[in-house]
Amino acid sequence: MRVCGRRPRGPLVLTVLTGLAALLLAASPGPAATAEPRAADPLQQRVDAIHDTGAVGVFAEVTSPGAGASARAGTADPGTGRPMPWDGGFRIGSVTKTFTATIVLQLVGEGELSLEDTVGQWLPEVVRGSDYDGGLITVRDLLRHTSGLPEAGPEIPALHSAEGYRAERFRTYSPEELVRLAMRHPPAFPPGTDWGYSNTNYVLAAMIIQEVTGRSWAREVDERIIQPLDLSDTVVPGAFPFVPGPHARAYASFGTETDTDVTVLNPSMAVGAGSIISTAQDLNRFHTALLGGDLLAPARLDEMTTTTPAPALGVRYGLGLAEIPLSCGGEFFGHFGELLGYHTWVGVTRDGTRSATVYVTSDGGEDTQEAMRTLVDRELCGAPS
Repeated sequence: MRVCGRRPRGPLVLTVLTGLAALLLAASPGPAATAEPRAADPLQQRVDAIHDTGAVGVFAEVTSPGAGASARAGTADPGTGRPMPWDGGFRIGSVTKTFTATIVLQLVGEGELSLEDTVGQWLPEVVRGSDYDGGLITVRDLLRHTSGLPEAGPEIPALHSAEGYRAERFRTYSPEELVRLAMRHPPAFPPGTDWGYSNTNYVLAAMIIQEVTGRSWAREVDERIIQPLDLSDTVVPGAFPFVPGPHARAYASFGTETDTDVTVLNPSMAVGAGSIISTAQDLNRFHTALLGGDLLAPARLDEMTTTTPAPALGVRYGLGLAEIPLSCGGEFFGHFGELLGYHTWVGVTRDGTRSATVYVTSDGGEDTQEAMRTLVDRELCGAPS
C-alpha cells in the first residue's frame, strides 16, 4: 500500500567524487523548516528538508516487507509549476555501475570469465602505451576502482560549462574514444596499489561484457536484468538524447549562479558507467532483488559485497557497491549517481528487505547531498513513514 498521496502506478565524471564524498558524511538533520505548514509524515518531512536546501525538485520512494511510501517536493518544471511525477524517469548516473558489475559477476558465475582475467586478455589493443599495460589490470580492479586509470571527463566539454553543453549535447562518443581520452592523462597509481574512482573502469567493463558475450552491454542489461525483473520503466538509451515517459527537467549550474536546463543529453559518454534511465520504483526493485539473492549466487554476491577502503570517499567499496555505516548501527549498500542535473542515491539493507531511493533535479545547495544521505539513513534504520 502506498502512502503520501501516491497514485496507483499507471549522472558523472570528476564531480561524482566531490558529490559522493559529501553525501557519505555522517547524517545530520536537514535545515530548519520554513513557516510553510509541513506534513506530519516523516518521509515527506525529509523530502521537504532536501527541497529546502535549494533543489528544484525532489522525489523519494522507500520499500519494506509488505509496505512502501513515496513523497515529492518542488516542481518538475519551474516554467509551468508542474509537480514532480510519481513515476518519473531520470538519468541514474553512477548507479549504472551496480548493473554493470552484476552482469560481470553473472558471467563469472557462468564460467565465461574470471575476476582475475586482465584487460589485456580481453581487449589487447585498448589499454596499452608508454604509461599503460592492460595486462596488469584485472577485471576485479575495474569493478573495485583499483586500476589507477584516469577519467575521460576533463576532455568532454558538455560536462563542464553551459557553452560546452549546448555545443556538444548531441555528440556521440564510442567506448574506445572514451578510453583514449582518459589515457591522455597519466595513471593515478600502479594497478592494485590504491583506490581511485574512475568511470573509465566501467567503460572497459562494458567493453569486456560485449567481447565475452558477443552482444552489446545494453542488450545484456536488458536481457539479464530489465526483463527478468520487469523493470518496465528502465531503459539503456545508447545515444538517444531524450528521457522517455513522464519526467522532471534537470538543471546544472556548472559552478555559476545560473541554472541551465540540461534535460536533453546524448549519454554515450557514460556507457557502462552512468547512462541508464530508470525510476525510483524500478531502482528499489533492482536493489532488493540483488541483495535478496535473486540475481547472483551467494558466492558471487559475497564477492560484490566484500569491500575495501575507499579513502577518497571515507567509506568501503566492493564491486559496484559502496558499504556505508548506518547511524543506528550496522551498514547498508548502495551507490550515488549524477549525470548533469540528475542526482540520486540508492540504499538497501544487507538482507535486501528494505530499500530507499531519492533523486533531485538540480545541483541544489551545499547541504543537498547531506540531506539526501540523511533520508536514506533514517529510512533504512526503520524510522516509520
